[in-house]
Amino acid sequence: MRQNSVYLENKRPVRIAVFASGGGSNARKILENFSGYHQMEVRVLVTNNPHSGVFQFGPSFQVPVELLSPTQYKDGNYLTALLKRYEVDLIILAGYLKLIPSEVVNQFPDRIINIHPALLPHYGGKGMYGMNVHRAVIANGEVQSGITIHYVNERYDEGEIIFRKSLVIGDDWTPEVLQKEVLKLEHQHFSEVIRKVCENFYLENK
Repeated sequence: MRQNSVYLENKRPVRIAVFASGGGSNARKILENFSGYHQMEVRVLVTNNPHSGVFQFGPSFQVPVELLSPTQYKDGNYLTALLKRYEVDLIILAGYLKLIPSEVVNQFPDRIINIHPALLPHYGGKGMYGMNVHRAVIANGEVQSGITIHYVNERYDEGEIIFRKSLVIGDDWTPEVLQKEVLKLEHQHFSEVIRKVCENFYLENK
């Protein structure tokens, strides 16, 4: 990733919290891409799942992991205080399956970003995540799918769209094949979109 003079004029990096619920492959890719990249810093990994992959790779990047209990991930005041403790500027949802409380959304307007494994506004909303999405896309005979990166509001997958990238679905594709191809797009584009959002954040807050 290229450096930008806008960052170099500022005293500190954009501080990022990455939320993940499952294996965390997108979270890991973000850490890999931003490792040693002083303009952006992942301050904390947050998960609601005690078996999430973030526990395996987080320590190797010297990034702490915070596990949320069922009470805590619903508690906007708790989450806001946690993010304040890590001095977070930007929240990235990388396969995080819980609804972000409205208190957090209000504290971070246009500073919470989610990636969705379909072309929103189609195949979004509560319950539409992971293989649920890919099975529905294949079952409905769609000819294309892809990824959508968007800002987060109080409702699942309804925030302003930042970026979309499509792919053509092969005639013989299964949901499992579609999942793998969509994941390639996620890994290819998510970090670059985050970098651009960070750049805009600094432009607006110089």
